[in-house]
Amino acid sequence: MTSTTTRLLRLLSLLQEHPYCGRELAEHLDVTGRTLRQDIARLRELGYPVHAERGPIGGYRLSQGTTMPPLLLDDEEAVAVAVAMDQAADGSTGIAGIQDSLERAHAKLARILPKRLQRKVSALRAVTDVGPAVTGSREPDAPVPAEILATLASAIRATTTVHAGDLECEPYRLISWQRRWYLVAYALETHSWRAIPVAGLAAVTLGDRHFASRPLPDEDLVAFVLREIASTGWRVHARVTVLAPAETVIARINPTVGVVEPLDNESCLLLTGADRLETIAIYLSMLMMDFRVDDPPELVAHIRTLARRYTEATQSSS
Repeated sequence: MTSTTTRLLRLLSLLQEHPYCGRELAEHLDVTGRTLRQDIARLRELGYPVHAERGPIGGYRLSQGTTMPPLLLDDEEAVAVAVAMDQAADGSTGIAGIQDSLERAHAKLARILPKRLQRKVSALRAVTDVGPAVTGSREPDAPVPAEILATLASAIRATTTVHAGDLECEPYRLISWQRRWYLVAYALETHSWRAIPVAGLAAVTLGDRHFASRPLPDEDLVAFVLREIASTGWRVHARVTVLAPAETVIARINPTVGVVEPLDNESCLLLTGADRLETIAIYLSMLMMDFRVDDPPELVAHIRTLARRYTEATQSSS
C-alpha cells in the first residue's frame, strides 16, 4: 500500500499530463473509485483546480485556477527548466524586470533538485559558454536532445573522447548561441579544430580513451565558434567586397555575421553566411555601406529583385 501523500503526488503528476477518466486513474493508482474521489477532494483542498465532467467522454482534468499551486516536474522536465534558466541568466531574455524573479525561481529549483539531477545541470553549466545576443533577423531554431548535451558535458569534464556521428573527437567546450549548440572539439581523423553543430549529430557515444588537453585554437572559444559559423557553418555563404575600411566594417557587424579581411585602405572582403540568401541580403542592407557581391550568383539575382521592387515602390509613391 502506498501512502496517501505518495498517491496524491502520483495523481497530481498524471493530471498534469492530460485529462483522464476516473477508471483510468483508479487503475493507474490501483485504488477504488471511492478512494480516487477522496484523493481528488484532497487535491482541491490544497488549491489544485481539478475539474470533473460526467458522461462517456468525461473525466478529470486540471483547469486554470485563481492561484498558482505547486507544480510537479519529472526528471527530464526539471533538468530542462534548470538549463533554460541558466541560459537566460545572462540577461538576454529581453523582458524588463524579469531577472529578480528568474533568480528566485532558479534558487528554489536548485534547492530541491535531487543530487543525480543537480550533477547533470552542474556538469552542463560548467562546460558551457553563451554567445552574444543578436538583434534583428534570427535563424531558425535547431533543438538538441537533452541527453546528447548531458553526454557531451560528461565527456568534457572527464576528458574522454566521443564518437559524434562518424567523427571521433576530443570534446573541449559547449557553446550556446541563438538557441543553437556547438561543440568545440579536436577531430582526430583530420587533426583539426572544429565547431560542430550539435543539432546535426544523430547520436553521441562516449569513447574509451582519455586525452591530455591541447593548446586551444583561441583563448576565447566563443569568438572561435562565431568565426567558424561565419565562414563555414551556414547552409549558404557569400563573398562581398565592402567599399569601406576593414576597421569600419568590423565595428558595425556582429562576429557571427562575417569574417572581414582588408583589401586596401578603402575596401575589405566580407565572408558571410546564413541559412537563407534572404538573411544575407538583410545583413548587407543593415551595413549601410556600399558593397559589391562577388559570390554566389543567386545572391546577386536576389538583390537585383529587391532593387527592382524598391525602385518600383519608390516610383509609385512619388
